[in-house]
Amino acid sequence: MKYSILKVVLICSILFSCSSENDVLLDNGNNGNTNVSTNRQATGSSANDLLSADSFKKMIVEVAYIDGFKPSETAKNNFKNFINNRTFKPEGVEFIEKKIPSTGKSVYTLDEVVAIEKEFRTQYNTNTTIAVWVLFINGKSSKDSDQGSILGSAYWNTSFVIYEETIHGLSNSPFEPERSLLESSVIHHEFGHILGLTNLGTNLQSDHEDAAHPKHCIEEDCLMYWAAENSQGITNMISGGQIPTLDAQCLADLKANGGK
Repeated sequence: MKYSILKVVLICSILFSCSSENDVLLDNGNNGNTNVSTNRQATGSSANDLLSADSFKKMIVEVAYIDGFKPSETAKNNFKNFINNRTFKPEGVEFIEKKIPSTGKSVYTLDEVVAIEKEFRTQYNTNTTIAVWVLFINGKSSKDSDQGSILGSAYWNTSFVIYEETIHGLSNSPFEPERSLLESSVIHHEFGHILGLTNLGTNLQSDHEDAAHPKHCIEEDCLMYWAAENSQGITNMISGGQIPTLDAQCLADLKANGGK
């Protein structure tokens, strides 16, 4: 299964990879040492751990942002509500913030995004707590093209990036969507990928994967439709002023894998 997922990377603009480095141990104080390789696995491979309370009772979300590109409070609150509505974490969901100095870059490869995480991430899985990292970055994706700009990418089992500068360029001006609406839509979509959607570690309960855009839902009004992470498609999805939601088929997938 892992090898079939890896083949999709050139199509989806999502990196699926396992760490090839030696395991690294970090001292997390009272929680003891943790092996960072547990947070450097294939996208979707920790879907059940994130969704259920079987192994992890609590979730910590490290919200990292390049100075000047902090996400809106509304988007952060919407994200926390999304997590609580879809996952079982009886000991709660905690958000912590980390400001990162400007890098001086305007375009980022995914390898450069990964390098920032390796340098600045502080929260990793420990005992009964699972950690998630989301980076809001001051630049565009190197994979942007005439077919649209990439708004976000999930790349490890508990990691994703939001191209916040691109979102700034698409929002809050006359005739453009509200920034928090755009942020929330992309955040929820990328988190959906690390929850294993669609057919990315969370098994399908019905046939609804988009053959033209693998690992996305075929339903155009579903949060996991491919357009939710592309500048040329997302505007239509949020034209009604609402964050796209998961359709019944994606919800059924999550519930079957331990979620709500």
